[in-house]
Amino acid sequence: MNHKYIAFDIETAKILPKDVEDLLAHRPLGITCAATLAADQGEARLFYSKSADDSPSARMNRDDLSKFVDFLLARTDEGYTIVTLNGLGFDFDVLAEESGRQDDCKRLALGHVDMMFHVFCGKGFGVGLNAAAKAIGLSKPADMDGSIAPQLWQDGKHDRVLDYVAQDCKITLAVAVASEKQRAFRWITKRGTTAGFDIPSGWLTVRDAMKLPLPDTSWMDNPWPRSKFTLWLG
Repeated sequence: MNHKYIAFDIETAKILPKDVEDLLAHRPLGITCAATLAADQGEARLFYSKSADDSPSARMNRDDLSKFVDFLLARTDEGYTIVTLNGLGFDFDVLAEESGRQDDCKRLALGHVDMMFHVFCGKGFGVGLNAAAKAIGLSKPADMDGSIAPQLWQDGKHDRVLDYVAQDCKITLAVAVASEKQRAFRWITKRGTTAGFDIPSGWLTVRDAMKLPLPDTSWMDNPWPRSKFTLWLG
């Protein structure tokens, strides 16, 4: 099934040590900004709160985050399918907490395509966005990642963070569309080889991916349970 996609991504506000692996263990994280990019639009749409002097606020306030949830709901009502990479396990979880719109975020999360979750349900492990991007000839910026975005935002380098979140949406959308056309998701492994996961029916929503049989993870030392992604859904 081919979808009319709109990619979605957030950047968090809390400054943490660069080597922190489980960001959610340090919540509440706050959200500095968010972005969306629809398949039929050329530019990403950016979201952030503003201070009295019209400059970006330190983090998005609850009212603006609630309006952003309304924006996502409106896009799905118009026939768009939200697509992310780890939106179930991170972005929607954080957005639910920060906006106070738990039920709406759960509904959005279940109905959207999370490429990482689909691959995880089939393979038993996740794949990062940059590894997938490289397989289609793209790459995230080498001097920028989500771990330093909160500090850059606090330092007033808002444009750099906004460019980064917009670029993540662009890459996410490109990976989703290319994979669906090829009926396979591909990524570059740490060894530099190309690996793949077939998606003969295209991308599955989270709700449908949850119905896939559990993969064989007996070869892994500490396999992730699906609850790592879904626990917050209740």
